[in-house]
Amino acid sequence: MRTWLTSRRVGPALAGLLLAVSLGALAGAPQAGAAGGGPAAVAEGLKKGPVYVDPGAAAQLSQGQADALAAKIKAAGKPLFVAVLPATPAFPADSVLRTVRTETGITGLYAIRLGDGFNAGADRTVMPGNAVRNLADAVKAGGPVDAATELNNFVDQALPQMKGHAPASWGGGASSGGGSSAGTLITLGALALVGGGGGYLLVKRNRKRREEARREAIARLSVVVDEDITAFGEELDRLDFHPGEPGADDAMRQDYARGLDSYERAKQIMASVQRPEEVQGVTQALEDGRYALACLDARRRGEPLPERRAPCFFDPRHGPSTEDAQWAPPGGAPRTVPVCAADAVRLRDGLDPAVRTVDTREGPRPYYDAGPAYGPWAGGYFGGGMLPGLLVGTMLGSMMSGPAYASDFGGGMDGGGFEGGDVSGADFNPSDFGGGDFGGGGGFDGGGGGGFDGGGGF
Repeated sequence: MRTWLTSRRVGPALAGLLLAVSLGALAGAPQAGAAGGGPAAVAEGLKKGPVYVDPGAAAQLSQGQADALAAKIKAAGKPLFVAVLPATPAFPADSVLRTVRTETGITGLYAIRLGDGFNAGADRTVMPGNAVRNLADAVKAGGPVDAATELNNFVDQALPQMKGHAPASWGGGASSGGGSSAGTLITLGALALVGGGGGYLLVKRNRKRREEARREAIARLSVVVDEDITAFGEELDRLDFHPGEPGADDAMRQDYARGLDSYERAKQIMASVQRPEEVQGVTQALEDGRYALACLDARRRGEPLPERRAPCFFDPRHGPSTEDAQWAPPGGAPRTVPVCAADAVRLRDGLDPAVRTVDTREGPRPYYDAGPAYGPWAGGYFGGGMLPGLLVGTMLGSMMSGPAYASDFGGGMDGGGFEGGDVSGADFNPSDFGGGDFGGGGGFDGGGGGGFDGGGGF
């Protein structure tokens, strides 16, 4: 019986291994573009190697230049994808970056030279959105340059800063002989089969653990986010604004409409949340809505519009902060945090601020000492590079700095649990690849773009 079972398990596995070897050998040979060209051909090329030059843009980057650029990326072992494409209807500026990422299906940093323009986007687990924006702006700042100069400048600056590993589909580099490579693969495959059963069980247990952690995180977040949404709805009611009331003008009505839209958007996102990191979109919407209501309140009072500031660190329900203040968590180092007017007074009087607490197994705790589940919630309120500095020395800050947090909770930044170089298909944040700002270097689209936020914070 044992022999029969082993044969049934090893047979299909060995067949799959041999198929993989055959495909690997074929991948080393030159490949024709996908039928019909367009983004699908780009994606097929990038699955095989880090640099793709469309035939319609061959004059921009020679074969030798493309090979040298690809060798540099492969040597670094990072998931950096570069495409040189012609500015034609086959590659719409407002969607080509997102489409190429979707078709390729691999988590990474994507850079595209479209005609004379340039743009880039990255999954957040590979490079923060601010870094992508700054790098893209830097290579475009010097004015028009040739494709080789622009792409090498970008690659040289990006490789030391990005995370992740080269995708498996690129292989281990050039091989000296097909037989030697195939033999190595077969040997490694045979060894893998011996321990494959244990490895499979380990992977299965890890997946189960992550899924349980995600479900528990969503359950905890649902309570807190529902409280936030309810509190924002109560703020709308307290304002008691009517678009047709005496003294109301278009600016007031726009602020009110923005607040209502934020309220509805927050409810819609929360109703469809499947992963903890998606909660960030809810709190981003609420933060935007609270600022809109603050503007509406100032207009009605005849006061200057408030400065756009981060929410109160101690409880975002307090609304936008009014100033920065020194504060230290118990046993932690002092740091500057944004605070509302009421909490600023409490701190000056030597009192404790009104901190947002959440339920834990040990009872109510400040959200920043309640565990990793609240990272995505806080990330939506305190986006950009602000959050790590605010949370230094707290439980949440410590947990968010570890790789386990990024795996289980997406780092609070829509990481989706995928690392750079992983196959994630279309499972990525579209805002990270969401526009057509191929300006600079010749000014494709006049530099105006389509609101692309450069990786929007992968």
